Amino acid sequence: MSYFESTGILIEQLERDLEARKRKWWEWHKENPMVYEMFERFTFDAIRSGRQHYSHWAVVNRIRWDHEIETKGSDFKISNDYIGFYARLFHAKHPRYDGFFRLKQLKEESMIDSLSG
Repeated sequence: MSYFESTGILIEQLERDLEARKRKWWEWHKENPMVYEMFERFTFDAIRSGRQHYSHWAVVNRIRWDHEIETKGSDFKISNDYIGFYARLFHAKHPRYDGFFRLKQLKEESMIDSLSG
């Protein structure tokens, strides 16, 4: 197998892994809609305070630390793996605020880019 063939196979696997991670988050999100409701509310609090940018991690940590919520489907209240997806969902639902959260590529996206280079 050539380098290019093996790279293509690795990229396909990374794409499948990313889609699986997104699906896992989406299923968890549907079981726990109150998390996004709070994420959205606290994000708008930050926007109303005059901030141009803010940390999506800070928003989730406010949910974790300041509110007693029960979530389903995980040992953790909110998995760290889901934080970036909530920020991306906020940007998608509120395009006016696209860029409010400064997002890095997801790990699979970064690896795909480096392999495609």
